[in-house]
Order: sequence, then structure tokens, then C-alpha cells
Amino acid sequence: MRALLRILATLLLAGQNGGPAHPSLSDRLDALPPAATRVERHGRTLIIELPPQDLPPADGGEIMVRTPVYRVDIPVSGSIHRYRVEVVDGNGDSLPRSVLHHVNLNDPSRRELFAPIMLHVLAASKETPSPSVPWLLFGMPISAGDRYVLSGMLANDGPTPVTGATIRIVLDLTPPGRPWPLWDAYPWGMDVKFPVGAEGGSKAFDLPPGRSSHWWESSPAIPGTILGLGGHVHDYAVRIEFKDMTANAVLWETVPERSASGAVMRVPLTRFYSWHRLGKRVEPTHRYRVTVEYDNPTADTLRGAGMGSVGGVVVPDGAWPRVDPTNPDYLADLTNTLEHFGAGRLGAVHQHHH
Repeated sequence: MRALLRILATLLLAGQNGGPAHPSLSDRLDALPPAATRVERHGRTLIIELPPQDLPPADGGEIMVRTPVYRVDIPVSGSIHRYRVEVVDGNGDSLPRSVLHHVNLNDPSRRELFAPIMLHVLAASKETPSPSVPWLLFGMPISAGDRYVLSGMLANDGPTPVTGATIRIVLDLTPPGRPWPLWDAYPWGMDVKFPVGAEGGSKAFDLPPGRSSHWWESSPAIPGTILGLGGHVHDYAVRIEFKDMTANAVLWETVPERSASGAVMRVPLTRFYSWHRLGKRVEPTHRYRVTVEYDNPTADTLRGAGMGSVGGVVVPDGAWPRVDPTNPDYLADLTNTLEHFGAGRLGAVHQHHH
């Protein structure tokens, strides 16, 4: 709460000193509809749910339905050591993983490791495994009263409509007041279209016929040790890489698991820590690059069909950095996240053909 008040004060002072008077973060969050939350297992599980959405049938392609943007009021303190994202129907039964296009949970008071934008607390999609770290060793601290931003997209690639599809996020927590976890650990990510993407914040790009690649590079705000890595790509991706450009060393690369048609089924997670080491170091004096490669076998340019990002968990050497609420990239990212999809509006329906 103190962090939010500091951000509010900074924004108000900017307006008084003749700068652009942006709406306060607190007011912008207040305007969002709240997501449902509940605490189970005596504070060891936090469940976040979005209202149900109906998905029309697809007609030779894939229907994608955006959720509105929601505010998440965190009701409990603890350390996150595991999460999973699922989509259930009106009876609470699990729907196929392909129904989840993506979901993003962001903390607007803390910044990303490699970019001065909101921290991506978690991002999940149909090909993302459920990550976890040993609860005795690691955990991301959250506090009752924190306020996050949540949005997602659902997909239907079949001829039958889907009714009452509900995105559910399950966070497993270590309660506060324990001598563990031994290290605070935070999520981080890099996207080939960071820091703010194209118009409206889109991180998608076109795929020309044949092979193509996209990349972005930056330095971390603070030093730390990466515990593991995963990634997010779309169909026809053939490789994704995270490289220390200063040391000319590839820290991680993987080939997505794909079907015979080129559809991405899974991007494997890689664990770096073991009994004799914590992980791989990143330093502010080094430059790091994320690169994604695609191979489009069709003769057509596929509009907006590509994406590429890496994400993982890092143990920082010190305190996690707060946002600079006056940074132009932060303000653009915040506006894109809160307003591009239309807070509180009905989900927009899109037809996507591969």
C-alpha cells in the first residue's frame, strides 16, 4: 500500500509542476472490475477466477475471445512457490488446454528485470507447463493489500460452442512468519517486442514465408541468479534462445515440441539450480538477447501469427526494483494493459486462420 501511495504522490506532483497530469494509478485500478479470489488450505492456496466467457464455434480457423481487464486484490500474505492455470466449464470440469490462449498477471508497482515496465508475475498459455520451485528454498513474496492486473484470451478451434469457460489461477503459498523460504525469488521475462510492442501493446508480428527471426536485447536492472527458464511461441516456431551477448554465451535455448503440422504443443522448462549451484548469473554490466526463429511452410505471409518470449525465476542480489512511474515506457505499457482491451467491456471476438 505504501508503494502505491508513493506512486500516486509522484504522479500528482508531476501534474503540479507543469508536466502531463496522468490519472493516478490508484484511480485507474479502482476503475477495473475485481476478479474473484478465495483462500484455501489455511492460507496455503490462493485461487483467482475470472467470470465465465462463452466462445462461439470456429469456422475453418480459430475463434479468440479476449477477457476484460480485471483488478486482483490480494487477500493474503505469503510466498508463491508454485502455480497452475486451468480453464473449467460451468460444472467445474477441466476444458482442453487449447482453450487457453494466454493469461497475464501483472504487478504495476514493481518493474520487470530487463525493462522499465510492469512486472509480469505470471504468464501462461496452452503450451506452458505449470512451474514450481522447492518451497523450502524459494518463493516470490506477496502481501495482503497488493493489487495486480489480470487479463487473458480464450480460444475455440472446433465447430462446437464453448459455454461458461472460466480461467482459474491456483497459487500455492508458503505462509509468512516461517524461517523459509531461504531466498526470495521473482519472475522475469523478455519479449522480442519489448518494451511496449506495437500499437496498443501487441507483441505479435507477421511471419513471411520461409525462415525468419526476431530479437531484443537489454541489461538487467540488478544482478541476480536465474533458477530456470521457459518460453512462449506460436505455431511454426523452430527455436528460441536467451544469450549473454557480452560474454558471447548461450545461456538457454530450446526447440518447441510440435505436431506434424507445425502446431506448437509444448515449450520445455529448464531448471538451472542443483545441489551444488544456485543457477546462472546475470549482471547489469552485460547485455542479454532473446531471439525467436520461425519457419513458415506456406506461401503466404501470416499476419500477426508470431510471438516470442522467455520467462523464468531469478534470485536477486538485493531488493527487487520498484517502478519509475514517470518513465514513458512504463506509462505506455500501463495504458496499453489497462485500456487497449477496454476495461470492463465485453470480450472482443477474432477469427484467426493458420
